[in-house]
Amino acid sequence: MPINKNANIRYRALDRCFRDTRKEYYIDDLIKACEDALISYNFEGGVSRRQIFDDINFMESDAGYSIELDRHRNGKKVYYRYHDTDFSINQQPLSKAEAQQLQQAVVTLTRFRGLPQYEWIEEVITNLEHRFNTNGKSDGLVCFEQNPLLKGLEHLGTFIDAATTHTVLKVKYRSYKDGSEELTRIVHPYYLKQYNNRWFAFCYDDATHYVNNLALDRCLSIEPMQEMAFHVNEDIDFDHYFDDVVGVTVPYHGEKQKILLRTNERRLPYILSKPLHPSLNVEDRKKCILSIEVRPNNELEQQILSFGPDLEVLEPEEFRNQIREKVAIMQQKYNAVQKDCTVDN
Repeated sequence: MPINKNANIRYRALDRCFRDTRKEYYIDDLIKACEDALISYNFEGGVSRRQIFDDINFMESDAGYSIELDRHRNGKKVYYRYHDTDFSINQQPLSKAEAQQLQQAVVTLTRFRGLPQYEWIEEVITNLEHRFNTNGKSDGLVCFEQNPLLKGLEHLGTFIDAATTHTVLKVKYRSYKDGSEELTRIVHPYYLKQYNNRWFAFCYDDATHYVNNLALDRCLSIEPMQEMAFHVNEDIDFDHYFDDVVGVTVPYHGEKQKILLRTNERRLPYILSKPLHPSLNVEDRKKCILSIEVRPNNELEQQILSFGPDLEVLEPEEFRNQIREKVAIMQQKYNAVQKDCTVDN
């Protein structure tokens, strides 16, 4: 079984206790040490006695770290210490479970080979394969959706570095609204997100004083502005910034709304297996009526329209009308094409 991050933190905490000769660690001390370690990594505590005993059994097993642990009695209580206090699991070669996890990580990294700004991946993969005898070949078992021909990928590393080092950027940018208009924007990068096979950089914009997103494929050139002070992000928690939207456009105005949708029996299982939004709820299964709670944006409209006649907006009326207008425009275009095709020569 792979070792998850929570378990790994506990094993490292127990390792420190077992080799500490200055203190006697009884079961309650081990529990507290593990809980403190988890909390320091922003995990919840709540470690049980059974969990600690299971952890010790795993660490003593061949599947774990094959530790030699002494149990010293002090009256009715028992404290735990390594037989060799110079021992540490950090000095051990990789366990089978860890080797499998590293193998999976190497396979994932190989997906980035050859992409612009990821030349360093080659060196990392080579070092991992050499030091830990891992093989990055996956025999075609895994494929991540990606578009290596997408414009702007060469800027990805620049934005990541700028966000990490708090560097202001001058970006020459071509607007989506007018493909011929070129703008120069001074931005402070905070966060990068991929959506629909495109990368977007979320930056504080000096001109608007808002956090806007830039599509990397619309960036024409980028120049670091080392002399400018960086506007540090103190307001937005990007772990939850997109909770109320579909995609990457977060409206500045407007509240979250409950949107009722109607589908049919054929498409219902598909929508349930791949929800439009995590808030998806079944309001009436017989009538195939669903709901989501989001702030409407362009990406939501595109998602709904992608289902064609299999998904209908029922409420709110304003959003229903927005979709109706787009459907009407599409109908006009198709009617015009049909008319053109039937004109007598």
